[in-house]
Formats: sequence, C-alpha cells, structure tokens
Amino acid sequence: MQTNLADFIRNTPDGDEADAILRKCVHCGFCTATCPTYQLLGDELDGPRGRIYLMKQMVEGAPVTKSTLTHLDRCLTCRSCETTCPSGVQYGRLVEVGRKHAEQMVPRPLRQRLTRRFLAGFLPHRMLFSPVMRVAQQVRALLPRRVRDKVPVRQRPLAWPTARHSRKMLMLAGCVQPSMMPNINTATARVLDALGIETVVAPQAGCCGAIRLHLGYVDDALHDVRANIDAWWPYVEQGVEAIVMNASGCGATVKEYAHLLRNDPAYADKARRIADLTRDLSEILPAFQDQLVAATRRRGIHSVAYHPPCTLQHGQQLHGGVEKVLAALGLDVRLPVDSHLCCGSAGTYSITQPRLSYTLRNQKVERLKALEPQLIVSANIGCIAHLQSGTTIPVTHWIELVEHMLAAN
Repeated sequence: MQTNLADFIRNTPDGDEADAILRKCVHCGFCTATCPTYQLLGDELDGPRGRIYLMKQMVEGAPVTKSTLTHLDRCLTCRSCETTCPSGVQYGRLVEVGRKHAEQMVPRPLRQRLTRRFLAGFLPHRMLFSPVMRVAQQVRALLPRRVRDKVPVRQRPLAWPTARHSRKMLMLAGCVQPSMMPNINTATARVLDALGIETVVAPQAGCCGAIRLHLGYVDDALHDVRANIDAWWPYVEQGVEAIVMNASGCGATVKEYAHLLRNDPAYADKARRIADLTRDLSEILPAFQDQLVAATRRRGIHSVAYHPPCTLQHGQQLHGGVEKVLAALGLDVRLPVDSHLCCGSAGTYSITQPRLSYTLRNQKVERLKALEPQLIVSANIGCIAHLQSGTTIPVTHWIELVEHMLAAN
C-alpha cells in the first residue's frame, strides 16, 4: 500500500509507525474472515481492511468525520486479524495511532465525552473503584440487569500464603481485579507457593495503562506505565525472576511497554527490561507440570470448556499453555468451534458498545454451552465477568481451578 503522509503527521513517531504498517497491507482481505464486527455487521468499514483504508485517508490529510470515529470505536482491538494476516500487518498498533488522531480531530457528543472520561478516571483508580464495588456486591440483587452484569458475586477470600522462598516473582495486582475477583491473585500466589516461588506485589503499582490507552487518553496511560515501572524497578534490581501476569489483557499491555516508551530517553531501557521480564501464567506453569501433577487431584471436576482470551492468543500470540497444564492434571479441556473469536468484553467495550458486545457474548456462550462442560475457564477477568453474566455455568480463572485441585488445599 502506497502512502503520502500529510504534513501534520509526517516525520513524527506516529507518522513513521503508521507509514511502515500501512505499507505492509496488500488488501488481501483474509482479515475480514476472522473479524468479529465484520462478521456481525457485514460492512467493509467495520472490518480491518476497511478501517485501514479510513486510517490511510486520515494520515494522508483527508477529512475525518464522525463516521470514521464510529468505525474505529466499533473495533474490539481483539487483534484476531493480526493472527490471520499473511503480511504481518500490526493492526493493533495502527489502530491506536488512528484513534489517537481521530479523537483530536472529531469532537464527540457530550454524553460520550462524559462516559469515557468517567471510565478513564474511575476504573483505574483502585481507591475509588474498590469501595464502590464492595457496596455494589452487597446490593447486587437490587441492581438493574446491565449494572448487575458488571458486578460479580463476592468471593469468599482465600488466605494469602505466608511462606518465604528464595525464588521470587512480581505480580501485577491490577486495578479492578482485587475487588472484583480477588481470589485470582491469591490463587496465583498459592499455586506459585506450592512450587517454591514467592509472589511479591509492589504496593505502588496500579493499572497497566490499557483502559486509558484504549479510550484515547494516551498521556494518562503513559503516566500509568511510568508509575508501574518506577514501582517495579527496585524489585527488578533485586533480581526477581519474572513479572507474572494472570490477566492476559494486562500482560498484553505490559509487553508493549518498550514500544510505548520507545521515544522516552528516561524510561526506554527500563521499559524494555520490564517487557522482557513479563510472563503470562501460561508461559510459566508448563515448566512445573510434573510438580503440579504430583501436588493436585481432580476434586470432582472432569470437563472444562476453555475460552482463550484475545489478548492471550492474538495480543501475546500464546497458544496451548493453559490447555497443556489442565490436560496434564487429568481434565478434559474443550474449546468451542469459534475459539479464535472475541467474547465481546474487550475492556470497556461492553459499556461503550453494548449491543455488539452482548451479541458476541451470547454467541460465545452458546458455543461454550454446546460443549456441555462442568465449568468454563478463561485467563482474563474481563472475559470471565462478561461470560458469567450470560450463563449459569460457573465461569472462573483457570488458575483458580488449579489452586482448587491442590492436594493440600
């Protein structure tokens, strides 16, 4: 694809990146076959190829309209198109550039601006979000259905392990996970503890930056990124083995830190080191498979349906790790026929694009239910909460299932 960048973006980091990505696209259209919004809407402009055309026009100086912003908003950023693309087009990075500039060029209606500003300010702020979530869980039965869908049933908390080990890994607690589903973090620590690894949480680390980044608040997102690097760096200097992620959405973002801060001389090297240390749980636990098999038992669970989050299979290009561990533990792991497609959660997408989000959720739930599992597991809190709102089959994080199976539990 030939490009002729407009003056406003020529010879800028965004312009150079957009130009390089656009030139890789050969218009083949393979991406449309695996794009959830194109499959639902059938509109070329609601598929990756059409959005690429819109972003090409934008960076070449064509007028940017509300329609452009609408089609970019409808993108889930699931990055399924990247897995499909034979030319290696980094669509996820391109759409972030496109959204950033479309946001600056097209004024949003007041309601949209207020909603997005609220989400960007409230969700990543743990001191605000946690007390509100606790109250919402107490009155959950009284809430309207769409609000109740966002409020998981309160978990009975597990005890955090107290043993000290020479091997240590950092863990990002996250912004919403500690109050929505705290046992994901505790289960992670308990499983690692059983393997002789101590889980360390840096108190000052907060949101990974994904929420603000995808809502277009790039400067705020980069502030989150730098704050996490500052919080983690003393532990990195002390020699932690890895920064372990149990929310694949956070993991996909933290692995992008080097790219996000590539032009920041004060943080570029540190960001690269942080990204290199970051590992999803599914990258860590297969190496301990024999120990896990020896330490666990089935505990009444035989068959599970697994929903691989987009941020794991497409964002991080990680495949098979979860299935390998669960199968080694004697479980029948079943994947739906549309396992490559998004469930519709996609961060704040279920709030900003509810019609599309819930349609995708309902389709995914039907595919999962058809597998007749005892349990549905996933690897990202957003997917788990979203899927659970559409089914009575229990939905949980796969590490919670592993922890449940620990023989010492």
